[in-house]
Amino acid sequence: MTGTCVVTGAASGIGRATVELLAGAGWHVIAADRDQAGLDRLLAEASGGVSAITTVLLDVTDEEAIRNLADRCRGAEVPIRALVNSAGVGANTRFFETTVEQMRRIYDINVVGTFALSQALAPIMRENGGGSIVHSASVSGIKGNLGRSAYGASKGAVVTLTKIMAVELADDRIRVNAIAPGPIETPMVKETHTPATREEWHRTVPLRRYGTPEEVAAAIAFLVDERQSSYVTGQVLAVDGGFTAAGLMSV
Repeated sequence: MTGTCVVTGAASGIGRATVELLAGAGWHVIAADRDQAGLDRLLAEASGGVSAITTVLLDVTDEEAIRNLADRCRGAEVPIRALVNSAGVGANTRFFETTVEQMRRIYDINVVGTFALSQALAPIMRENGGGSIVHSASVSGIKGNLGRSAYGASKGAVVTLTKIMAVELADDRIRVNAIAPGPIETPMVKETHTPATREEWHRTVPLRRYGTPEEVAAAIAFLVDERQSSYVTGQVLAVDGGFTAAGLMSV
């Protein structure tokens, strides 16, 4: 089943890779981001399915903008069937250095933004006969990674939100799942991961490498596709090279 899919955080990284993959697979994609220049680059550089991509300027902390997007989706010629909540921000800040302001900002984007957009679009999916919602969690929401007090806590909240939504929306034929990426070669990671950080990830990831945005996008595409994952809901799929499965890595 294809239709319209809204993807947030669409201007770069995992969000952009997801937009391109879904558009190429026959979805009409509403690519939403607060970075207009990034959205323009997406349209200019997308390798295929550009005609199926519509860009929308959206800040997921702006409730009025979310309502406007919902109104647009309600009147869409191609029914909305899926939502990918890929927008998010991160931080590598130890517990004592994390400020309350930083904690609130990260929660506002990663948790409240995910919740608010899902709550706005889920009724439209219900009217259209159901659909699929995929949240972006993280391995930092599953394991106690250093420097992730705010980020990891927010992604842990997304994990729990995923499970609760899956139970509550099941009668509406809306499946809700999450992906939990490990180290992925996104533009943000390329800017922030030091050589020491990279060495540590390579040591603790069994596949001994970083993943690509396209690999995560493929997992998202599986979860939104009714033909492939119709009996999958309430799950958190780690796309992490085996990181969350690993214990002792050397002797």
